[in-house]
Parts: sequence; structure tokens; C-alpha cells
Amino acid sequence: MSHVPSLTLNNGAAMPQLGFGVWQIPDEEATAAVSTALEAGYRSIDTAAVYDNEKGTGRALAASGIPRDELFVTTKLWNSATEKWTRESVLREFDASLDRLGLDHIDLYLVHWPRAMRDDYVTIVRTFAELAESGRARAVGVSNFSAAHLERVLAETPVVPAVNQVELHPQFPQAELRAFHARHGITTEAWSPLGQGKGLLDNPVLARIAARHDRTPAQVVLRWHLQLGHVAIPKSVTPSRIRENIDVFGFVLDDADLDAIAGLDRGRRLGPDPEEFDYA
Repeated sequence: MSHVPSLTLNNGAAMPQLGFGVWQIPDEEATAAVSTALEAGYRSIDTAAVYDNEKGTGRALAASGIPRDELFVTTKLWNSATEKWTRESVLREFDASLDRLGLDHIDLYLVHWPRAMRDDYVTIVRTFAELAESGRARAVGVSNFSAAHLERVLAETPVVPAVNQVELHPQFPQAELRAFHARHGITTEAWSPLGQGKGLLDNPVLARIAARHDRTPAQVVLRWHLQLGHVAIPKSVTPSRIRENIDVFGFVLDDADLDAIAGLDRGRRLGPDPEEFDYA
């Protein structure tokens, strides 16, 4: 059994607080990477239709021998700009992800981007409510939604998203959005929790904290996520780093550590702005 603690989502489902992300891992490499993660103790795996590695991920899940009820699998609807999304197209895409993963249900199904300029995310979320009611998606949520997008979902659909998965790391901590989530019972999940390797882990503040705890800067950042109550999904294809990233439960950051990390906020995204994103 995994030693990773779980958070209880707003529908009562339990989600491991630390998962393994497979963004940018080619399908032919995903099976080995996910297998290594499962062996290391991860039980939550995060993929997406657009990552084009659901098949490789599914092969690893099937080969693991881990009972299905011990796994938590997230995938995402790539609500592409190439079509207007309807109930029927959402259901078709959900079935396609299930087939590629080789599963009979998804633990968490997310809308990948709001694409607000296309005005169809409300239809998508309404259809997600059907999937949740059927049990084929144990929980449903969104990704990259702002507070304004969430307000519309809450006003116009029966869904309170279980999760909003957003870019979040010490240099972009999204305090206002996290506060909105807390008021509405939405779990915050961080993608690129380590800042995509773009300088964050070289910061001397993190180096000092890491040295004091005899840990790595990456472990310090992941511990920060856990103590703030986020779900985090670090990605790696390097076995030693996959194991390192889950070894974050034997130490605790104190208030001075947390205050120092709070000072790293730069308020700048590394990824796209959800208000503008509409790539094919």
C-alpha cells in the first residue's frame, strides 16, 4: 500500500495528495515511467488526451497488478478549438479516453482549458455532471479555470468542480484563486509544481532550506505544496527523481521556512494565460 496521504474531495472521493504526471512523456516511454512510479509508491496518475500517452499509461496500470480500487487515474478532455463542443462530442471523447486507458471508469475527469472565447465550457461541464452521476467518472473538475470561469460554472451548471488543476509553484502561488477554491470546497491541484525546471530549484532560499533539512530543493517545494493543502503532480522520467519526489513525508517545514518560500512569489506564469489560450 502507498504511504501517500489522501485528501477528501467535495463528493467524498479520496484523492492522493501526491501524484505522478506524464505531460511531455512520449507514449512509448510512458509505460516504463508510470511503472517506475507505481513501484515507488505513487497511486495517482495524471494524464490527458492531448498528451497522446493514455495507451502507454494504461499498459503500465494493467501490468502493475495493483487493484483498481487502489489507483486514482486522472485524464482530461482536450476541448480542441477545431469544433464546437456538444454533449455528444464530450461523451465520445470520454469513451475514447477510457478505451485508450483500458479502464471502465475514470477517477477524475477534467476540462483541460476553459477556452472562454468559444463559449462552450458550460455545455461540457453539464455533460460532465452526467458522467459523474453514471459513476463512469468518480469525480469531475476543471483545469486552468480562473475564478470568473468557476463563478459561471457554479451559476449555470449543477457541478461544483471537485478539482481545479492550475499552474502553481512558489513563484506563482495563486493565493487569490486558492482562497476562492477554499470558499467553494474545490481542491487545488498544481501542475508544474516544481516550476518546470526554469530556475526555481536553483534559488538560494530553497537551497538553504533544503540543506537544513538534508533534502533537495525539489523535495522542499513538494513539501510546501503538501503543507499548503495542494495536490501536486511532479513529472520525471528519471527513476531516481521519481523516487526522490515521493520521499517527502519524513520532514516538516516550519513557519520560518514557509515565510521564506512565500517571498519567492514573482506573480508570473510560465505557461499560457487561460484568458487567451485557444490553441488547436
